[in-house]
Amino acid sequence: MPSAAAAPAETSTKLKAAVRPPPDLGPSDPSFIVGFVAGITVKTEAVVLRSIRYGEADRILHLYSKSRGRIGAIAKGARKPRSRFGGRLEPFFRLDLVLHEGRSDLMTVTGATTVDGYPRLRSSGAALTAGARACDAVLRLLDAAEPNPPAYNLLCRYLSLLDEPGGTRAAGLETALSFRIKLALVAGFAPELSSCAHCGEAEHLAGFSGAAGGVVCGSCEGSAFPLSEEAHRFMVEGLAKPLSEAPAAELQALRQVERAVGETLEHHAHVQLRAAA
Repeated sequence: MPSAAAAPAETSTKLKAAVRPPPDLGPSDPSFIVGFVAGITVKTEAVVLRSIRYGEADRILHLYSKSRGRIGAIAKGARKPRSRFGGRLEPFFRLDLVLHEGRSDLMTVTGATTVDGYPRLRSSGAALTAGARACDAVLRLLDAAEPNPPAYNLLCRYLSLLDEPGGTRAAGLETALSFRIKLALVAGFAPELSSCAHCGEAEHLAGFSGAAGGVVCGSCEGSAFPLSEEAHRFMVEGLAKPLSEAPAAELQALRQVERAVGETLEHHAHVQLRAAA
């Protein structure tokens, strides 16, 4: 009968054998690393797009990150009174995050520090509404877990404008639509504005077709809706000018712009956005 002292050594040997890699893989082989490491630590900057209560004390977060694109994460115990996260896991917060990536579809938040909480934005109803619609647009349109620095920078810039003292205009329809046009551009769905999206005619542009993906001339306007010169100009300048210099336009022209961007994204990105304002 083997002695009791020999049992631990035998058990240890069996455990080592259980985790030993296959003979054709070594510790430096990527397949070995993926198969035998329980998870990795991810550090990234991100904006909280949506925060949802989960269970008794947790939060599910929809994040848009600088280096990873869209991220889904869970913050365990975030709603407890003495949580180390405090209130910084709410929408619009810009954070430096430490995340654990394991086998789950959701990463786990293990650390969070505030880059910007946009406090003035939170004290204005109009700015809160504009920020929520911007985050919702990003949530719907940019669903890939791939970095898109222009999209991340655009979102952060818009939140910064909404947070500026006296940022009433930033919360208005002109800036909201300029944000959407630029968001469509960085997502790869910018409408054609320089010539007819059907035939290439550069003159006599009379309407806009979401299905065609841009402006159309009089000969091709079959299923298009009328687009005024003012609305066309707004779209061109909205793409060209900085977000802080969003062009002005009458309400009727702005509604045409909103329809044009919305129909373009519906047809080509298969996304429906909420009303801009």
